[in-house]
Amino acid sequence: MTENNIGVDISKSHLDVHWLEAGLTARFENTARGFRDLTKWLPKTGMARIVFEPTGPYHRAFEAALGNSLPLVKVNPLQARRFAEAQGTRAKTDAVDARMLARMGSAFGLVPQAAPSKEALALKELHVARRALVKDRTRLMNREKTLTSALLKRHAKARLAQVECQITEIDAEIRDLVTRQDISARGFEILCSIPGLGKVSAAALLTEMPELGSLGRKQAASLAGLAPVTRESGQWRGKAFIRGGRKPLRDALYMPAVVAMRFNPDLKRKYDSLRAAGKPAKVAIIALMRKLIELANTLLKHDRKWTPRAA
Repeated sequence: MTENNIGVDISKSHLDVHWLEAGLTARFENTARGFRDLTKWLPKTGMARIVFEPTGPYHRAFEAALGNSLPLVKVNPLQARRFAEAQGTRAKTDAVDARMLARMGSAFGLVPQAAPSKEALALKELHVARRALVKDRTRLMNREKTLTSALLKRHAKARLAQVECQITEIDAEIRDLVTRQDISARGFEILCSIPGLGKVSAAALLTEMPELGSLGRKQAASLAGLAPVTRESGQWRGKAFIRGGRKPLRDALYMPAVVAMRFNPDLKRKYDSLRAAGKPAKVAIIALMRKLIELANTLLKHDRKWTPRAA
């Protein structure tokens, strides 16, 4: 049976679609009606994968509406762009992108992903809003220090209080959403047992890496962008460094790693040994971040809480 590969380029108002095997292209509205029309247009048999790139808020309705009924594959935009360039395609239009996404899915045999639940999508939306508010709070606090006008100081103070209140409300909603789900509640409880991981950080890990607990140790580190990339060519040996991965996840792990190097006995020993070996402080903290995500993945996989390592 022929495997049909579909590429979808998602914009604010339209879905540009390319059916690779049939050589057909079409455009649909990025609305509920457009999703229904797309479903009717797609091949009825041999559907292997529908490849698309995340486009901020514009792909969410598409993913939520079709994720449970169609084999969707969400790919990294940078990887898709580099695949297009490797194919010799320099033009970038919606139709071209849709065609290249379909080719990418066929060439790599990309595996469809499980559709996120409504609760997971809601949790993600809350977490994104919280990150934006934290940035606003930092900006307001920095600006407040430089203001000289009494009026502007009052305005900044009022806006800062409003942002703090909104962050508190979002934190409460995240905790409530997590505790209403048996699986997430158990994972939340396990993560919070790790010294250094608080409730906000635990919720961030569950949100940014829903695969946590089903990955291998190296997979978890690589997905978080915490696995050093080796750089070698012939006799040349370059310095390894981290790159790629999920930046919001790394942001969520930084402060827990800083706390863990003081209060988590296992990670404190690791940090001290790295510093004694001459590693810079930031390199040692990155190593602790990797240890944290690997530890969280292992504990969730085995469904057990953290316990101190025996001396």
